[in-house]
Amino acid sequence: MSFAVSSVIAQAAPAAAGNPIITFLPLIGLFVVFYFLMIRPQMKRQKEHRTMLAALSKGDEVVTNGGIAGRVEEVGESFLTVEIAPNVKVRVQKGAVSQVLPKGSLKSA
Repeated sequence: MSFAVSSVIAQAAPAAAGNPIITFLPLIGLFVVFYFLMIRPQMKRQKEHRTMLAALSKGDEVVTNGGIAGRVEEVGESFLTVEIAPNVKVRVQKGAVSQVLPKGSLKSA
């Protein structure tokens, strides 16, 4: 009986000495899939957000990340002054603006 076990152990398959590129091909394929499904769309959204922030001007109607809607009164280097009600103004960072509303949206709300 021990003879049969030792012959099975001796017949173990040798390690595959394949091409290293073929070995890493699934990992490379996974990275390509992640790039096109996750990284590239996120970079596109960031670029659109940066161009939206660069195009902000006085009179634009915006919504902040906190949900506050108002009209832009002043545009600075990194801050905005937003009027949220008559004679009520708040200063927010430019990055806190989540979207620009069409003109006249605040009057209809």
